[in-house]
Amino acid sequence: MTDYSAQLNGMLGGWNTAMGLRFSVVTEEECVGELVIAPIHTQPYGIVHGGVHCGIIEAACSTGAAVVAMARGQSVVGLENATSFITAVRSGTLKVTATPVTRGRKTQVWQAVVTNEEGRTCATGRVRLLCLDAGADLAGAKV
Repeated sequence: MTDYSAQLNGMLGGWNTAMGLRFSVVTEEECVGELVIAPIHTQPYGIVHGGVHCGIIEAACSTGAAVVAMARGQSVVGLENATSFITAVRSGTLKVTATPVTRGRKTQVWQAVVTNEEGRTCATGRVRLLCLDAGADLAGAKV
């Protein structure tokens, strides 16, 4: 199975770059990323902001789903993200691991777990994505 992590890390941009998310494994079966916690990731109490957990779950699930979709000439966009916060974390490295629940032609569902350096679960989530055929309209532009 092809690992696209090096290729994707070479063209990171936007949110992934701003947050410092890097991928170590990206295949049709699994997407793994890591983020070193910095002050930008914390809320006023000094713990990682819930939006960071939601964001890395969304990024990992979307990236895994995109690899599946690209093989079919499609792209994907998120429809919903349900994230649960389990354990607060203040420092270290977060690891997000996303795996597919279903990889349909119209929608995909991926689930993810965020862990800290000790392997303790910090957050879990599930993302549902819409698969778009080439040439579809998305926010006023063709995909």
